[in-house]
Amino acid sequence: MAQQGEIHNLRLVSHSDLGGFGNIGEGVALQQASDGRRVLWLAHEGPPKDVTAVDVSDPASPRVVAQTELPHQQIRSNSLAVVDDLLLVAYQVSRPGVSDAGMGVYDISRPEEPKRISFFDTSGPSSRGTHCLWCVDGKYAHLSTGAADFIPTHPKDDQFHMIVDIGDPARPTEVGRWWLPGTREGDGTPPPIRHPEHDVGYRVHNVNVYPDRPDRAYLGYVDAGIVILDIADLSHPRMVTQLDYHPPLTGFTHTVLPLFDRGLLVVAEEASEYDNCEDWPKVVWVVDSSVETNLVMLSTLPTDKDKYCAIPGRYGAHNLHENLPVPTSHVSDTIVYSTFFNAGLRVHDISDPFRPQEIAYFVPPVPEGARANSVNDVYVDEGELIYTVDRIKGGLYILEPAW
Repeated sequence: MAQQGEIHNLRLVSHSDLGGFGNIGEGVALQQASDGRRVLWLAHEGPPKDVTAVDVSDPASPRVVAQTELPHQQIRSNSLAVVDDLLLVAYQVSRPGVSDAGMGVYDISRPEEPKRISFFDTSGPSSRGTHCLWCVDGKYAHLSTGAADFIPTHPKDDQFHMIVDIGDPARPTEVGRWWLPGTREGDGTPPPIRHPEHDVGYRVHNVNVYPDRPDRAYLGYVDAGIVILDIADLSHPRMVTQLDYHPPLTGFTHTVLPLFDRGLLVVAEEASEYDNCEDWPKVVWVVDSSVETNLVMLSTLPTDKDKYCAIPGRYGAHNLHENLPVPTSHVSDTIVYSTFFNAGLRVHDISDPFRPQEIAYFVPPVPEGARANSVNDVYVDEGELIYTVDRIKGGLYILEPAW
């Protein structure tokens, strides 16, 4: 059974429970420190910890070198990004109006002693702050966030795409924003129609921007599906295309990963917090984007749905390794690494985008005291070492390919 752990075509190099604080969110990034060490930065799913830094210079012996505290119990640091010695952390609060929501900017030149440089505040009466962020160039951060001056037409539509200039890390400054028309009070467009059974909101989750197409932003917009923006003018983003399939499908478009040379998108739909696949389908799509304004769904990544729907925990897609364009990240346009909560880490070959093939998987044993696995995120380094994490208790697992 999955509860006992499974592994195929991968080798477990090491595991760390992170000092007993193994609840990791969807923030995993690898720093090449100036002294030669390799430090993995992890954002926590919830309190009491903020971020954890793990020295993975020897992957067989990961060692926690820093672990910071959140300012209070009503906040989480779900997402982060690292560029050189700069760390950005997203802070989301449990309900609108709570303080300390936004983005923290840190100097991590000494990983043991992260020092806050500045804080970009996005808290407000209708804002839960920043859920996810993306930064790969050290110039601009792309946030899914609320703001003090953003009043959503529905409470679930409270996070939009904000672009923040971090060229001066001590003074982050908003330069542009975009929201789905109809989701902000007063924008002149009728609000979108809610999903009749599984309404999870018309808000942005992930924003991915790559130097191969710096004028494009790829948004997973939850119940609004896939959105591609033209951001050539950062102060005035505009929609290029949208593919929305909710309904008839259940919502939660999470991540949109472009494979530029192949004219494809890999798109993950997050499984919500239901046992027994109540909100199925939550899959990873392969989408033809060769005609940008006419996206076509080609296939889904296969997994054993019946097996994992029958065991405790949520089953379905969540995060992808996002081919970050940084020196410490692996990039592939044929191998997709994705996390599936109680089905662990799955690896697929999409050389034929119409017939993806599963080539490897890893499902850790359920941690003692937990009712299920919840494998949450994955990062693959330039040497193809795989770092994957659990959101409940399991902590960090380091693997290497064996195919």
